[in-house]
Amino acid sequence: MFSSILSGAVNGIDSYMVHVEVDISTGMPSFDMVGLLGSEVKEARERVRTALRNAGVSLPPKRLTVNLSPANIRKQGAAFDLPIAVGIMCSLEIIKVSQLERTIVIGELGLDGKINTVNGVLPIVIGAKDAGCIRCIVPKGNEQEGAAIEGIEIIGASHLSEVIGYLHKARSISPAVFNQQAISDRINAEYDFRDIQGQAAVKRGLEVAAAGFHNVLMIGPPGAGKTLLAKSVPGILPPLSKAESMEVSKIYSVSGLLQAGEGLIRNRPFVAPHHTATDKALTGGGAIPRPGGVSLAHRGILFLDEIPEFKRATLEVLRQPMEERSVHIARSHGTYTYPSDFILIAAMNPCHCGFYPDLKRCCCGEREIHRYLDKVSRPLLDRIDITLNVPKIIYKELSCSLANESTDTIRKRVMLAHEIQQKRYRGTAFRFNADIGIKELKLYCELGKGEKALMEDVFEKLNLSARSYHRIIKVARTIADLAGEDKITAYHLSEAIHYKSIDPKYAQR
Repeated sequence: MFSSILSGAVNGIDSYMVHVEVDISTGMPSFDMVGLLGSEVKEARERVRTALRNAGVSLPPKRLTVNLSPANIRKQGAAFDLPIAVGIMCSLEIIKVSQLERTIVIGELGLDGKINTVNGVLPIVIGAKDAGCIRCIVPKGNEQEGAAIEGIEIIGASHLSEVIGYLHKARSISPAVFNQQAISDRINAEYDFRDIQGQAAVKRGLEVAAAGFHNVLMIGPPGAGKTLLAKSVPGILPPLSKAESMEVSKIYSVSGLLQAGEGLIRNRPFVAPHHTATDKALTGGGAIPRPGGVSLAHRGILFLDEIPEFKRATLEVLRQPMEERSVHIARSHGTYTYPSDFILIAAMNPCHCGFYPDLKRCCCGEREIHRYLDKVSRPLLDRIDITLNVPKIIYKELSCSLANESTDTIRKRVMLAHEIQQKRYRGTAFRFNADIGIKELKLYCELGKGEKALMEDVFEKLNLSARSYHRIIKVARTIADLAGEDKITAYHLSEAIHYKSIDPKYAQR
């Protein structure tokens, strides 16, 4: 007898529907699986056979054929175990096919019949809802992930026998209800700007970066507070909007980084890869492509500490994601696209020993200094909006009793600037000032005659590229938003130019 069960799979961070077709007929006893299958899917044959036996279902000595359609797309992962088992029971007439109308089934089976959690449930449930499904049977550990999507019933099961009883209507399983406490607070404000003494100019630059989603590079000696300042930035960023939360949660769901029982991610990610990370670790890839660090930092922060210690090739792959805000990975069996809209915060020492230009402590030669600084290429620096010189902390700053601004105070200003940008860009594809395209600069960042004259003078003196010129204007737009002003003035431009100018002692390269 023939039966067809609806399941789903992930391609990139989006999903597509898979029909699990099962046919049981007379002939030599066999269990064949077709449909362009990966090794994990082929192994489902033994998992399903043993799980069914331990759930009290024995396979008859007949020819059993399973096809996963569409057959032109490669299937990966173990999420097809449960739909294959359910399809076999439908073909054996143990379960009525009518019980699975407009129902999608996902799950990995253990040999004892236990249903284990799988990756990518969130995008699959979204795709199921869009396809007109009314119900999803998922592993118990993934039910909160699926329940985050309104308008579709999520049935969580922990064992194959529970699914059999539920479809027989001999057992009742209540649909999962989304628990607001399942929203993940991945980034709590662990560090507060109030506790960081001195570095007022650096804090201001990071505030501007957070307000407009601009990329930042901090240069300074060891112990000046670069890492601590970077780790404090998540606290001044507002939480993700509902749409942004869904985007980020889909990426973490596909990557298998949503913990069991976890629903949506509410706070902006902070990803800090080690300097030994490869280009694939940053951009994503592998035989079975997975999102890399730039995608895991989507709508949040990618922090590269000691950026010159990263391999040159690894840093250069950041250029395209920073410009296009997405990553495209091509494989023989398809092309995968992952979003990568993040704030890059990078930190570096001014030389290998870290003490240049303090010649009393620096032990590096001029050539060594230039070689060290040249590890970060000009094209990559051109994509940095704000460069901050982080000076050595002096004793008076450490012992100062003056109260610093708290993270909460700075966050309020940043959120007001974000609200201004939301109103300005409503109805467009832009969310922050850093997103503005070249065509839209004249519309949103119009300059007066005096401001144009200033930019002309600066363009020639600093030998700016067209990209740097546009980025200065975008940063000036953010500074004006923080001040609550509609027009960009020379004052706003001057501050933005200061952020784009590298200290001359570091610029002689």
